[in-house]
Amino acid sequence: MSRAARIVAFGSAAALVAAGAMCAILVGGLTGEVLAIILVSLGLGGAVLLVFLEVGLSEDHERALEEARRRRQEEERRRREAQPRIRLRRRPRRPG
Repeated sequence: MSRAARIVAFGSAAALVAAGAMCAILVGGLTGEVLAIILVSLGLGGAVLLVFLEVGLSEDHERALEEARRRRQEEERRRREAQPRIRLRRRPRRPG
């Protein structure tokens, strides 16, 4: 999720809460209360969902980094195992 999309999403949630507060102040009677409850609930619920989305995306990102690190380590281990080992030549033993 891009930074601009985050700003728009959280801004929309905040705008819903603000619109609900304005409806509670400006619109009288039961209609204003109902509109306020609905708009504030939608805004706060959306904000909570967006926070959970952010947590999930950060976990996915962390898991992808861990997988890439594990893959690099495995390739390095295979590369080391594939290289022939250097053996030092010994001089033949003398009898006696």
